[in-house]
This record gives sequence, structure tokens and C-alpha cells, in this order.
Amino acid sequence: MMLINTKLTYAEVGATREAVLPSGYKHVRRDVDIGAGSETFDRAATAMLHWRMHRAAGIDVTVSGPATPGQPVLLRFGVAAPVQVVYRVDQPDRQGFAYGTLPGHPERGEEAFLVHLTGSGRVRFRITAFSRPATLLARLGGPVTGLIQAYVTNRYVSALRDLSGR
Repeated sequence: MMLINTKLTYAEVGATREAVLPSGYKHVRRDVDIGAGSETFDRAATAMLHWRMHRAAGIDVTVSGPATPGQPVLLRFGVAAPVQVVYRVDQPDRQGFAYGTLPGHPERGEEAFLVHLTGSGRVRFRITAFSRPATLLARLGGPVTGLIQAYVTNRYVSALRDLSGR
């Protein structure tokens, strides 16, 4: 794996854990039902934590092992997008992680993925993100950049539904 500069490009590290996301960024919040039961939860969590969701969504992922805090990852979806895992959630009914942008990523910000097994046995998948352009090309992309982000978010949801067996 290529070496990545692991200095995050934004100050609000871990802010995707908060109810209120930082100002000055575009926000994304998706919370969808992807099935029911502990087996679905386990399949979804494993697929997400081992980067299979990203790959199934069409993202090329260069990484060693499951999502682990401090881990550098190179994502490619047309352009290289280096990130670093900033935290992981590891609870019996909640599994997930977030990554933040590194130098060379076209955006600045953080994206979190969380699978939750509710008390009623439903499996929910939540994506929370905040970002803003980091490069001239991303700034010039304007509305197109937002459309690409929405497209990729939809692909994550579809991929995790498929991988969890729904």
C-alpha cells in the first residue's frame, strides 16, 4: 500500500458522532432500514467494517484489514481520495466507523457509517457526513459534486442491503 500523509485536513475530528454537525460544511444524513434480525445485523456490520460495502458500491479500496482507528485508506472513484479511519464503534447492537480526509482528497471533512440493531429487531444503516471542497476542481464542480456524493451515498445503501441478505 502506498504511504499516505496522515495529517487530517479538517479540525472537527469525530464530529460525525454529534447530533449537530459543524457549520461551514455540506451535511449528509441518511438513516434507512436494511432488514431485520441479528444475522442481518452481523452480515451488514462485517461487510461494512471489511470494506466490502465500499467495493460493492464501485469504490476501489486500498487498505490492509478491517476499519481500525488510525488506519490510512486510499479510496478511488475516478479520483484518488486518501482518508484515515478516525474512530470505530464496537457495541453489541451498534457497529461502525468514520473516516476523515487527508491531503490529496478533493474534499475536506468526515463520513461515518453505522449499523444499528434496534430493540424491535430492525437493522438500520446510518450515514452521516460533513464536507466542503478542498481543491479548485471540487469547488468548480459545485452542484455536480453534490450529485456525485448523493449518488455514492445511494450506492452504499444499495450495496449494504444486498450484502446483508435483504
